[in-house]
Amino acid sequence: MIVHFDDQLAILRIAGDEDRTTSGRRRRPLSAALKATRDVIVDLSELHFADASVMIDLACLAQRLRAHGMTLSLRHPQPHIRRLIELVGLHRLPSVMVIVPQAAPVPA
Repeated sequence: MIVHFDDQLAILRIAGDEDRTTSGRRRRPLSAALKATRDVIVDLSELHFADASVMIDLACLAQRLRAHGMTLSLRHPQPHIRRLIELVGLHRLPSVMVIVPQAAPVPA
C-alpha cells in the first residue's frame, strides 16, 4: 500500500491494495490533496485492489475540489478498478474525469 501526494505536481499516487483497513494511512495524503491550488491527478496505474471506501474518499476529494473550481482526474486505472469506479458512479461526478491508456494499434 502506497499513497503519496506530490504537491508540486498535484499528483496523488495510490498503489498496492487499499481498503477500509488502510483508510487511516490515506488521510494525510488526501488532506494534502485538499489543499491543492490546481486540478489534481490521481495515478491509479499501480492500484491492484480497492474497495468502496477508496471510491468514497475520492468522491469527497472531487466534491471539495469542485467547490474551489478544480477537477479530479483518475489516471490509468486497471480494468477491475475502472469497473469499481463505474459501479459506484464516481465517473459521473461533474468534476471527475477518467483517463485510460489508449490501446496500441494492432499491426496490419
